[in-house]
Amino acid sequence: MMKLWHCSGARSLRPLWALEEMGLDYELEILPFPPRMFNREYLGVNSLGTVPFFVDGDTEMTESAGICQYLVDRYRQYDFGLQPDHPEYGAYLNWLHHSDATLTFPQTIAMRYYYLDPAPEKKGVADDYAKWFIARLRRLDAHLENHDYLVDKRFTIADIAVGYALYLGRFLKFDQNYQPRTLAYLERLCERPAFQRADGYGEPLKLPGLK
Repeated sequence: MMKLWHCSGARSLRPLWALEEMGLDYELEILPFPPRMFNREYLGVNSLGTVPFFVDGDTEMTESAGICQYLVDRYRQYDFGLQPDHPEYGAYLNWLHHSDATLTFPQTIAMRYYYLDPAPEKKGVADDYAKWFIARLRRLDAHLENHDYLVDKRFTIADIAVGYALYLGRFLKFDQNYQPRTLAYLERLCERPAFQRADGYGEPLKLPGLK
């Protein structure tokens, strides 16, 4: 059986949400955040000490968007993804990986220096990365002007991946700078029963100094 290691609010929410949407059987282990600090034995499972960590037989994966793509392709879950011969396949892959490399990365730096490793001399770095994140939403904002979902006029794992980035931004209070249509898109995603189930596992993430 597949197994996913997860922390509430972390990037592991992406594959957890995907698993819930797909109705696949899996085992879930919930860890404190960040696990490398509060659950040292986890380093024996995943030497990076990060989540997600996913196993399926001999397959081991650590990248949240990659796990979502694996689930679609390995288990033929194309109700939630596109096949390579689809005309929007390139756009689908681009949104899927844009979600982490472009939209989540700057937020993790801001989160670290605002809340996990704060120091006066680092606040400027956190401010810069927070602004960088909002600036990188321009492409998404423009796309949502004429689209309810990112590709193929339907919900896919690309929406899961980008939706998590927006969800994290809301948690970090960056959503005050979201465009109305981007907020509406996030709310539409968060209304999905599978998201609500996935988001409900474990205790809510809390960061020191964030209210």
